[in-house]
Amino acid sequence: MTFNDILKESWLSISGNKIRSFLTVLGIIIGVMAVVIMVAVGETVQKQITDQFSSLGTNTIMIRAGAAQSAGVRTGSRQTLTIQDAEFIARLPDVMAVSPVQNGSAQVIYGNKNWGTSMVGVYPDYITVQNVEIEYGTFFDMAAVRNASTYAVIGPETAEELGLEKNPVGEVIRIQNTPFTIIGVTKAKGDSAMGSQDDMVLIPITTLKKRVQGSRFPNAVQMVALKLYETSDNNLAIEQITALLRQRHRLKDDAVDDFQIMDMKQIMETMNTVTGYLKLLLIAIAAVSLLVGAIGIMNMMLVSVAERTREIGIRKAIGARERHIIIQFLSESIMISFLGSMIGLILGVGLSQGVGRFILGYNVPFSIWPVVLSVSVAVIVGLSSGVMPAMKAAKLNPIDSLRYE
Repeated sequence: MTFNDILKESWLSISGNKIRSFLTVLGIIIGVMAVVIMVAVGETVQKQITDQFSSLGTNTIMIRAGAAQSAGVRTGSRQTLTIQDAEFIARLPDVMAVSPVQNGSAQVIYGNKNWGTSMVGVYPDYITVQNVEIEYGTFFDMAAVRNASTYAVIGPETAEELGLEKNPVGEVIRIQNTPFTIIGVTKAKGDSAMGSQDDMVLIPITTLKKRVQGSRFPNAVQMVALKLYETSDNNLAIEQITALLRQRHRLKDDAVDDFQIMDMKQIMETMNTVTGYLKLLLIAIAAVSLLVGAIGIMNMMLVSVAERTREIGIRKAIGARERHIIIQFLSESIMISFLGSMIGLILGVGLSQGVGRFILGYNVPFSIWPVVLSVSVAVIVGLSSGVMPAMKAAKLNPIDSLRYE
């Protein structure tokens, strides 16, 4: 028999019992579709997390005040970092930009509009550290920090909620009854690993500490954010920062750090590892559907062998060899698996892309793995499910088969 003859025979056998064949193919369709969708979900989650941290850059380091938690209890809650700490860190050779950061919340008033938003006191280098771009106007300089000037740079969402014009530079808003002049509006960026940067007000940190919050500790800050040069070694820089801060804070050798250093590169690598395991778990769960589909093919082929016992006997009586019978039944099994796999691939890709883009608004990544997976499933599942029925058919005694009713 030629290859075309084998395909024709397989198709005639499959189409001879349409309902049973359809239900068998349906099992493979659901299995492959589930695997493809789970792969897409895993890769989308991984991409979203990577994009969140990549927006800050892998050479970004955050230093938070207070010691790390021990057994669920924070061992230190006071603000142990100062503006001077940030200025000393800026002198290290691997540090490109540094900004002390103090977070707060405020009600911003413009005309008859009142909006609650995040208020962040920073240095001018903050826009370099956080990759902030200015859409309109400019950012304040160190002179504004030294003079505790009432300048504000706002996010586009904040401007929209306050009903400001598209370019509101020069407008005056009120924060805690203190008038601030808008000198800039940031470019829309969306959410990042550090929260939304589109809904916030950035002001000089000295202005926040002295004029808005009226803090008793004007030099204390919650966090120091810094960016390293691209060629810098993150681990070496962290060691230098740790040694510097321990020396400045006069910590003894056996004392724990009264600060926490977060390396965005390490965090992103850890998150990628976690999401990788999550993706494997999702695929493993979906693979159960494939196993069920494979069992369905094997069951159908075994039933087919029983129904076609007399046909097998006639074929063997007129000269068909065992390998011909094996090829015949394996080709039917592979064809069923191939049809289910291709349809499952098309449906899986279509659903994942359609739901992701048009309903959830996510750009779902497409990789070659689902295609490779579907072809592999078509061959492996088809072969593994058809081997036992094919061998059973090939071993039938022609005389007994011809007597079978």
